[in-house]
Amino acid sequence: MASTKIRVGMIGGGPGAGIAKAHRMGMRMDDRYDLVAGAFSRSLEKSHQTATTLGIDPDRVYKDYAQMAEKESARAEGIVAVVIVTPNDSHYPVARAFLEAGIHVICDKPMTGDLGEAERLHALAEASGLVFALTHNYSAYAMVREAAHLVREGVLGELRIAMVEHASGWAWVKVEDDASNKQAAWRLDPAQAGTTSLISDLGTHAHQLLRFVSGQEVTEVAAELSTCVPGRRVFDDAQIQVRLANGARGSLWVSMAATGHEHGLRFRLFGEKASLEWCQMDPHYLILKYPDGRRETRVQGHDSQSDDQARLTRIGLGHPEGFIESFVNLYSDIADVIERYRDTGQAACQHRPLPNSRDGLLGVRFVKAVYTSHNIQGQWVTIAF
Repeated sequence: MASTKIRVGMIGGGPGAGIAKAHRMGMRMDDRYDLVAGAFSRSLEKSHQTATTLGIDPDRVYKDYAQMAEKESARAEGIVAVVIVTPNDSHYPVARAFLEAGIHVICDKPMTGDLGEAERLHALAEASGLVFALTHNYSAYAMVREAAHLVREGVLGELRIAMVEHASGWAWVKVEDDASNKQAAWRLDPAQAGTTSLISDLGTHAHQLLRFVSGQEVTEVAAELSTCVPGRRVFDDAQIQVRLANGARGSLWVSMAATGHEHGLRFRLFGEKASLEWCQMDPHYLILKYPDGRRETRVQGHDSQSDDQARLTRIGLGHPEGFIESFVNLYSDIADVIERYRDTGQAACQHRPLPNSRDGLLGVRFVKAVYTSHNIQGQWVTIAF
């Protein structure tokens, strides 16, 4: 009997790659994908090394993405989707090649490092009618879905203030000088990631999370970028004021030089009736506060909460779930949408809130607006949406 699993290939994710491991775990846990092909490295030898560890047929290891798109699209049992986990500057040509070959795309964020490329890729994704998913995995945490549900149910009332932090301390010293640190080598190299790599890397997560939970678009930003670590060639801290479509005000603090901080991702939303807070380092709990002094802690796994939360809770009350499960949740949603496409030919699915090419385009516009504001001494810059 033929497998009903989704056949998928991967571009990037070879020896020393970081986030590719989380992607592969996300595909495996629900057993809905078969990773059957790849161009895992610019080195064909290293690609074959990775393929061997993953149990992939050597005949389906390719020298580059172009060859893989051509060969897999011509196979009777070729890949249905591709996962792109390469540095930011290559996302556009890789995604374009697979969309043009009729293959669904799952792309690590940011969608591109260039606004013109983002606009062209969004237009191509829309015109193709294929599934294009951007892996903003934080919006697939169960209690983030619960928070978005509560906001849309009116529990907070009209949103007044929104604050998001993604303040990590991973690069509190000049880690890019360590030749063995491959992640630092490209993330902190302006030639590969741009001088605003901080905003592309961490800032787009904060931006997407704010939009997803609040249900509001970010319409304007006023930003100041700085470099805390001497000798570093990219910005490593950003203080950003934001205005939202409903008139609410807020801030994003994004840093990779927040000494002593670990991952540092959290959000706080303040409405006319109540406020809520979620921290990614303690993701099972959502805190609501009311003006009469009451505090309510919502705990992942309880039956009293929304279906949005319950569907993404895997084991049950009291069993910690976290970062890897957020990738599993996202990949499960992507599988649902791809399977629906197989049955209906429709990529859009309102019951599965996948970050898509529009989210990717808005993320790149956000990066551009932040940089523009910084260059004009923090003046307000409008973001089209």
